[in-house]
Amino acid sequence: MRTRNMRSLSSQKGFTLLEIIVVVTIIAIIGAIVAPNIIDKFSGVQEDAARIEIKNIKSTLGFYKLDNFNLPSTEQGLEALVSKPSGSPEPSSRWKKQLDKVPVDPWGNPYQYLNPGTHEDFDIFSFGPDGRKSDDDIGSWQLK
Repeated sequence: MRTRNMRSLSSQKGFTLLEIIVVVTIIAIIGAIVAPNIIDKFSGVQEDAARIEIKNIKSTLGFYKLDNFNLPSTEQGLEALVSKPSGSPEPSSRWKKQLDKVPVDPWGNPYQYLNPGTHEDFDIFSFGPDGRKSDDDIGSWQLK
């Protein structure tokens, strides 16, 4: 009986170390080819999300202007959409909360707001992935 069990164990087939190394190498090569494409697409998704959110903020500022007869100043910033800014013109009862929180871009940085803007009546922009003024900035004036 004991010899029969030993024979059945020795007759079982498995993967050799060489076969496992070949499979792992093939998976690594495929991963090296596919990963950069996925990373590039993810970066594009973040930029698209920033553009969409800038459009939404621009629309929200339009509603703010309807309620308050003017836009927040640069100093008041986008915080004026969340809490009543100091120095708000009367009638103060017209101010309405427009957003639950101050929006941040997909990279975790606050959106920038200028009134008056350098490109339009007011500018809303993100500094992009690097978080500083550079060529990758995304602004409301770039949207059509």
